[in-house]
Amino acid sequence: MIKKDKKEKIIKKFKLHKEDTGSSEVQVAILTERIKELTGHLKVNKKDNHSRRGLLKMVAKRKKLLKDIKANDEERYAKIVKGLKLKEAKLIKEDGDKETGSKSE
Repeated sequence: MIKKDKKEKIIKKFKLHKEDTGSSEVQVAILTERIKELTGHLKVNKKDNHSRRGLLKMVAKRKKLLKDIKANDEERYAKIVKGLKLKEAKLIKEDGDKETGSKSE
């Protein structure tokens, strides 16, 4: 669980306007911090499957939020990914073709 002062710092860093506490950016930042803490817990407690399930749910929720941000505004997406030091998934072409790396003749 994130302490109150740490959560306030995260909100202050990623808020969009003065009264913002629940925008997608803030939610992603808070989820990222919770994921980091829970990952550390699971490294010590390897058999804690209940917490592992919660972690997977948080990761899925963060992924959905990031997908929504990216669909609406690429700049906001790039800013939050850079600010949180997240890895970006490799992009697949829109038409469904995957790049294989082989030469086509």
